[in-house]
Amino acid sequence: MSRRQELFAELSAILVEEFEIEAGDITPEASLYEDLDLDSIDAVDLVIKLQQTTGVKIQPEEFKAVRSVNDVLDALEKLIPA
Repeated sequence: MSRRQELFAELSAILVEEFEIEAGDITPEASLYEDLDLDSIDAVDLVIKLQQTTGVKIQPEEFKAVRSVNDVLDALEKLIPA
């Protein structure tokens, strides 16, 4: 499994468990706000959960431009050493 696939699995688990999103709705192209119905408070909670899961400090500004599941994965790949 590639690192990106692992990150996607971790992200999906968080979205399902913490935000009660249907696993089938979570695709790389899914918009966090339109498709998955997250709001800005959810986005902050998501960053906190990702920090706990990955052990990487994430600055909120690094996630300001994040709009889709793919954007989250791209941001995480930049922060997490391979």
